[in-house]
Amino acid sequence: MPKNKYILPLAFIGSMFFTVGFATGINGYFVPFLENNLNLTSTQSYLVIAATFTAFLVFSFPASSIIGRIGYKKTMSLSFFLFAVAFGLFVPAARLESFALYLLACFISGTANTVLQAAINPYVTILGPIDSAARRISIMGICNSIALGLPSVFIAAVTRKPIEAVGLNDLNLPLYIIMAVVVILGIITLFAPLEEIKAQGEENEEDCPYAAGKTSLWQFPHLVLGALALFVYVGVENLALLTVLDYAQSLGLANPERYTLWPGIGMAAGYIIGIICIPKYISQVQALRICTWLAVADSLAIVLTPPAVSVWCVAILSFACSLMYPAVWPLAIVDLGKFTGKGSSLLVASIGGGALIPLLFGAMKDWLGMQNAYWICLPFYLLIMYYAYYGYKIRR
Repeated sequence: MPKNKYILPLAFIGSMFFTVGFATGINGYFVPFLENNLNLTSTQSYLVIAATFTAFLVFSFPASSIIGRIGYKKTMSLSFFLFAVAFGLFVPAARLESFALYLLACFISGTANTVLQAAINPYVTILGPIDSAARRISIMGICNSIALGLPSVFIAAVTRKPIEAVGLNDLNLPLYIIMAVVVILGIITLFAPLEEIKAQGEENEEDCPYAAGKTSLWQFPHLVLGALALFVYVGVENLALLTVLDYAQSLGLANPERYTLWPGIGMAAGYIIGIICIPKYISQVQALRICTWLAVADSLAIVLTPPAVSVWCVAILSFACSLMYPAVWPLAIVDLGKFTGKGSSLLVASIGGGALIPLLFGAMKDWLGMQNAYWICLPFYLLIMYYAYYGYKIRR
């Protein structure tokens, strides 16, 4: 598709990435919120994130089937209505003070997120040249990161209360507003100018010789390793984006909700650098390598510096994370040909790492204390570093 023809579709997809970021930010808000109001342990409260991201493991391949049946645009629209159901379910969960119902609502929200990401990630990747895919994903990432810190600020503005004083039923009005917005977005998406597009080799095997003759996803080592890299990445990215409020609150810092803005700012700053530099000054691979080195260094700073400094290291860890997802996705999905759709589903399923790793983090927090729990990040960033230097080049 010519460059001037995908600007408008990117604008619509940007609103969808914004929704993904906002929904993810709500997870971060609910962790300390439910821990305070339902007297949960840290392990229990981090089940909120686990319930959301388990949906990626369960529904990623069904989401691919939905796209095959009704197309990208209708699938995107469907996801918004699923979000509305999820946010609506939080209201009776509050009235009944039911943690199980909260987890069900989070799971449905995760299902909506899965369906949406199964559509928008491959769409924005194959919308233009593959070597500049990280640039387009970075543009979308800005929309995502801007939205991450907004739930805390939005809820505080509507309820006029700090998070420590917000009760279960105080969230009804904010949730009703959010429901109305996502329903409107779902309707708008149905009429958006989004063409149905295909990756190179999806319709004609001869256009992608590497994929020709292959019979399984597991015959693409760069894809499988990329999915593993994304699995651990999404887990540690969630720690960078969603735990700073909990950390600041555990340290007794004043106005802990203000710290939630910085992860989004860090992500946006990294994305802006990616937009400017990729592929004109650095390649997607070089960007990924730089980010892994920054992440390893910052992970060590989090656990080795005093808590008052460490909390800021958590807040800016997202800067190091920013270009990992935009770089890994196109490196993993390239040369899949007719397997592009299923390969995308595998990569979406890897977002399920957001379920397991935060849950392990919550258990480590109960066992070792919150600052030491961040040791979990180091080996995972080293694994992503391996992919950046060697894993993406492995072909069969």
